[in-house]
Amino acid sequence: MASRNSQLRRWFSLAALVVLAAASSLAQEIDPDPNSPTPVLLTVENSTSALAVSGSRLGRTNLRRVEPLAFRPGSTVTLFVTNLISVKEDGPTAFRVYAEDAKGHAYRFPVLDISDSSVYPGVWTITIKLTDDVGYWEPPTDGDIIVYLTWRGLVSNRVKLGYGSTGGQLKENGRTTAAPLSKLSTLTMSKNTSGNEDSLATVGYRWSGDRARLLEQAAFGFSPLDDNYVRRIGLRSWLNQQFEMPYPSVNNPYPDFPLKSTNTADVTAGCGMFTNPSPEYSACIRDHYSMYPLQTWFFREALYGQPQLHHRVSWSLSQIWVIAAPDTQQSSWMTTYYQILGKHAFGNWRNLMYDMTLNPGMGNYLDMIRSTRTNPNENYPREVLQLFNVGLFLLNQDGTLQLDGQGNPVPTYDQNVVNNFTKVFTGWRDCRAAGPTAACPNITLGAPDYKDPMELVPGNHDLTAKTLLTYPGSTTTNIAACPAPCTDNAIRTTYAYNSLNQALDNIYNHPNVAPFVSKLLIQHLVTSDPTPAYVGRVSSVFNANRTNALQMREVVKAILLDPEARGDVKTDPRYGKLREPVQLLTNVLREFEVGGASASGQPPAGQSDGVIDASVSPLGQSTFNAPTVFNFYQPNYIVPGTTILGPEFGIYTTGTAIGRTNLFATFAFNGLGVALPNRPTGTKINVTEAQSVAALDPTCNQLMTYLSLRMLHGTMSPQMRSAILPAVTAISAANTLQRVQTAIYLVATSSQFQVQR
Repeated sequence: MASRNSQLRRWFSLAALVVLAAASSLAQEIDPDPNSPTPVLLTVENSTSALAVSGSRLGRTNLRRVEPLAFRPGSTVTLFVTNLISVKEDGPTAFRVYAEDAKGHAYRFPVLDISDSSVYPGVWTITIKLTDDVGYWEPPTDGDIIVYLTWRGLVSNRVKLGYGSTGGQLKENGRTTAAPLSKLSTLTMSKNTSGNEDSLATVGYRWSGDRARLLEQAAFGFSPLDDNYVRRIGLRSWLNQQFEMPYPSVNNPYPDFPLKSTNTADVTAGCGMFTNPSPEYSACIRDHYSMYPLQTWFFREALYGQPQLHHRVSWSLSQIWVIAAPDTQQSSWMTTYYQILGKHAFGNWRNLMYDMTLNPGMGNYLDMIRSTRTNPNENYPREVLQLFNVGLFLLNQDGTLQLDGQGNPVPTYDQNVVNNFTKVFTGWRDCRAAGPTAACPNITLGAPDYKDPMELVPGNHDLTAKTLLTYPGSTTTNIAACPAPCTDNAIRTTYAYNSLNQALDNIYNHPNVAPFVSKLLIQHLVTSDPTPAYVGRVSSVFNANRTNALQMREVVKAILLDPEARGDVKTDPRYGKLREPVQLLTNVLREFEVGGASASGQPPAGQSDGVIDASVSPLGQSTFNAPTVFNFYQPNYIVPGTTILGPEFGIYTTGTAIGRTNLFATFAFNGLGVALPNRPTGTKINVTEAQSVAALDPTCNQLMTYLSLRMLHGTMSPQMRSAILPAVTAISAANTLQRVQTAIYLVATSSQFQVQR
């Protein structure tokens, strides 16, 4: 068994290194059918060359007589596309045009315009410029290049286009498809295309694939129970129920440990009251001075909690408003911080800004808790601008950069602005006003109060004038100095809190906030590289709900119901996101009804104890342990050697790639056994149903179909199926358990599964 597992790991480790775009496609159910058709690029008659004309000749050309043409680099070209819907609502930024030259280099040509052709019903014109707007490679080589279009996560047919000249060294190898204007009435690519003609039969009951995708975007993975429920009540009803559910689950409350001294050896308020070593001492360190309680709670909520969407959004917010251990020393500090994210996950962004600013965990992590008028610290002021709300450069409402006359991005602020915001955030510290009716109800003798909001020390707040962000429509750009004499503490306190709110209003009302936040949340929930049109639609919802107490509820709903998120099929090879390690594991565990390795222990009978963070941390993501304030990975990370925006690839290395295969070697074949006292029940998947399928069919074809439905939304490619099947059938038919374990391992470590699409 061990040698076979080792052989399989070696066999598929290289495949796991190339996780850029899976060929999977998904199906969808929404009320009513939201599916977008696959766009079709028209070609010259009897040719796979694009039906294309120079932009200047569009109105004077008989399209039925166009021959394959070559276009100068940098020129404007008009292509013709059919099989689209609701294009006027999308605009040109909903479309992307990609090209590949004879050397295999990839390019993206900017889309300048899209409009109805007016002459040919159902045909749209796409105007592009033959200039790579990513700029990664040298210019394409002269000769034919392959061009294709993407829209709403769908990819068109591929056609040839003459770049500089026609001909050249391009090898089509069957990759291009003819779609002549004379066949216009028949050029309607199926909404359900997944590479198989019988895709609906493959996927299963109507739109089952997209329900699975929804549970990966809005939850911590597909589960048969949740899927059946969404199928019964519909996607929108499920979302509405999720928005109303109490969080966290009633049977899984937040861990609640009292505050401790920052000195673990303290005999009064630390763990020094216990003998070291002793079980009591170890438990004290584990529960108070590590993230173990919160991590265990987190994974149990992810695996079994009912408010999945609330938990998913809170986790996403924790990767935007980042604090982390070991600077956040105690689990109680981190829990209080995470409770704020949970409180505001569906609330108003401005309220989240206020509560997070005064959270002592954040204050400690970014030094606001130590910032005074005589010793100001710019860490929090800088990050509340750069990472949490506004970003470094001015944005259009669709998230694209605003450029100056020289084509350079325009900075959002300078060091002087940071210095002025630094003055605003001076004077706060951990709460120390003791007493049953005081402002610090959680204060503990001998321990700093990192549960209650920070309090102001009036004498430590900067009382001078401040200049804030200036932008069109800004109403509060200056904070006046505290009027003299300003010596009374009550006056100083009022001035400080007024200044704080003025500063937060100034940030919140900046036009960057809507596109900045919207794009980050889309990246975390749906796809790493959303189109500007998608960002713009969500951004408009953010702005329309600025005074709404449930603003983020509307934003999250817009993200998940957008046509770029929903639909029966997603064929664009750049669509989706690499599954981050936490979700990579929870997705598989939920798919196979995860339970405990033992029925005894503290969690409910048969359930996992949630002690699985140590399994994902070697993959570059340990919950609540981000390495820096920039999170585990940065949102603008470009996959090396490509033009693909893929943040999660920032922690995808040769080492973590092998770690992913090892992760599923553990959970597919064995799971985590009981290891007292810290792992009371262990974690193990349930493959009984899969074993029954394998027992019915010695060829394992039914098992492959079952796993395709369960793990890949019914879209396992024929190539993947033919690669896995021999490895599974090489195992004795009598050993259904090992057959199933091997198949799950190989699917989980495949590129098609590693990318959430």
